[in-house]
Amino acid sequence: MRLFLRLGWFFRAHRATYAAALGMLTLVAALNMIIPWLVARAVDRVVATPDQPERTYALLWILAASALVIYLMRIGWRRMLFGTSYRLGHQLRKALYARLCAQGQAFYARHNTGDLMARATNDIDAIEIAAGEGILSGFDGALTFILVLLMMFAVIDWRLALVALIPFPLMGYCFYRISTRIHHQFHDALEAFSELNDMTQESMTGIRLIRSMGLEAVQTGEFNQLSDRAAGINYQVARSEAMYEPVVFLSLGGAMLLTLSYGAWLIVDAQLSVGELTGFTLYLVQLIWPMFAFGWLLNIVERGSAALIRVESLLDTPDSVSDDGTLAPQQVQIQVRNLCFHHLEEQTDTLRGIDFALASGQRLGIAGPTGAGKSTLIQLLMRYWELDDPRMILLAGQPLTAYRLKQLRNCFAYVPQDPFLFSLSVGENIALYRPDAAMNEIRRAAGIAAIAEEIEHFPEGYDTPVGERGIALSGGQRQRLAIARAILTDAPILILDDALSAVDSRTEQQILQRLQQEMRDRTSIIISHRLSTLRQCDNILVLAHGELIESGPHNALVSRDGWYARMWTYQQLEADLDDATH
Repeated sequence: MRLFLRLGWFFRAHRATYAAALGMLTLVAALNMIIPWLVARAVDRVVATPDQPERTYALLWILAASALVIYLMRIGWRRMLFGTSYRLGHQLRKALYARLCAQGQAFYARHNTGDLMARATNDIDAIEIAAGEGILSGFDGALTFILVLLMMFAVIDWRLALVALIPFPLMGYCFYRISTRIHHQFHDALEAFSELNDMTQESMTGIRLIRSMGLEAVQTGEFNQLSDRAAGINYQVARSEAMYEPVVFLSLGGAMLLTLSYGAWLIVDAQLSVGELTGFTLYLVQLIWPMFAFGWLLNIVERGSAALIRVESLLDTPDSVSDDGTLAPQQVQIQVRNLCFHHLEEQTDTLRGIDFALASGQRLGIAGPTGAGKSTLIQLLMRYWELDDPRMILLAGQPLTAYRLKQLRNCFAYVPQDPFLFSLSVGENIALYRPDAAMNEIRRAAGIAAIAEEIEHFPEGYDTPVGERGIALSGGQRQRLAIARAILTDAPILILDDALSAVDSRTEQQILQRLQQEMRDRTSIIISHRLSTLRQCDNILVLAHGELIESGPHNALVSRDGWYARMWTYQQLEADLDDATH
C-alpha cells in the first residue's frame, strides 16, 4: 500500500471530506449487517408462529427504513469520495503541466510528446481511480469483512465461522500472486501505450508528408505492430485480472459447502436453528463483496502504483534550466565571450570559441551553412539550454542566470523558421502574447508583416480559424503571421531565425523595409541563408561547423575572399539568371 503513503499529502489536505465519506460508508456497512440478522429473526418468528404474521411487520418496517438510509448514504459518500479523487487528478495535471512548462530543450530532447501525453492522461486516470475506488474498496471491504466476521462469530456460531473460513488463506495467497503479476504487466502496458500514442501523434502531425511520399502502407504496418504489441500486453493484464473472480467464487463456494454441511449437522444435533443457518448463509454471501473489493483493490492499487512511478519521475525531474535569478533586465546589451557548448551526450562541441558584442538598438546578422550552430546560438541567448560557465554570455554585464527566467525571456520576440500556430483565429494568433491588444494594433502588426491585405481576403477576415498548427495557411502566411505576433509583443529584441525563407524576395524586402522603420529603437537578430536579407545589418557573423569564421558588415565581408563573399556572388548570379529567365 505504498501508493497511499506516497499520496498522503493529498489525503491529509482533504481529511475532512474523506472522514465524512468514510463515516457514511461505516453507517452503510453497519446497516447492511443488521439486515441478515433481521431476516433471521423474521424466519424464526414465521417458523415459530406461522398463524401470526403481524409479529413480523415491525421487522419489515425496520428493513424498509434501513434500505432507504443505505440508499441516501450511498449517494452521499459517492459524491464526496469520487469528487475528491477527481481533484487529485486535477492537481496532478496542473502540477505536471507546470513542470513541463518550466523545462528546457534538454528535457524535451529526452522525452517524446506521445509519452508525455500518455502520462498526463492514462497514468493520472489510473492514480485518480486508486484514490477514489481504491479507498472505497479498501475501507468498505475491510469494514464489511470485519463486521461480517463479528456477526458470524459473536452472534450466530463461532464454530461454524471457523469452518467457513478454511478456504480463505488459499485465496489470500492467490491474490498476492495475481497482484504482483499485474503490477509488472500494467507497467509494460503503460509503456506500450506511450509508444503507440507517440507514433499516432507523429503520424497525425506529418500526415501530409506521409501522403506525399506514399508511405501510408509503411506507417500502417509500423502502427499495426505497435498496436498488436499494446493489445497483447493489455490482453495479458486482462487475463490476470480475470483470475480474481474464479478465485473468489471457488473460495466462497468451498466456504458455502463447508457451512451447509457442518450447519446441517448442527441443526440435526439441535445446536443451531434454521433461522440462524439462514442468517449465517446471508452473512457468508455478504463476504462476496469484501473478497471482490480486495481483488479490485489490489488490481487498481497496482495500476495506480505503476502509473504514479511514471508521473513522479517527471514531477521529480529537476529543471533542465534553473530559475534562481533575482534580477529583471533593464538594458539589452549582449556580450558573448569564448562561447563553447555541446548538446547532451555529444562529445564534440556544437559551438566553439564564439565571441561578439551586440549593443542596444543594433542589427546583428548570422549566416552560415546548414548545421553551423546558428539556431543553437540563438537558443543559448534565450537560455533554452544551460551553459557550463554562465559568464560566457552576459546581458547588461550580468550572466543570464542572474535574471528571472520569465523576465529574461520577455526580452525576446522569437520567430523560428517553422513557427507554431494554435488552433485559434488569425487575430487571436497575432495577439497571443497580448490578448488585450486593440484591433487597430493587430492590423498594424499584420501590415508591417505584409499579410494584412491577404487577411482581408480570408472568408472571415481576422476571425478566420487557422486550423491545427495553422494547416489552413501556406508556409509563407504562417511565417508572416508569426512575425506580426512578434512585432505586437513589443519586446526589446526581435529574433528572426530564417523566418522569411518561405516568402519571395520581393515580399521579403518589403517586410525588411517596414521592420527597419519599426525597429529603429529596438535590437534585432536576423538569421538567413539569403544574404540579401542581411545587407543592412550593422554586424554579420558567419558560422561554420560551430566556429566563427568571419564577422563584420556586409561590404567588408564581400570584399574578402571568404565563405560570405563566395556565397554572395553565387546568390547574385542565381538572381540574375532568374531575372533573365522571367
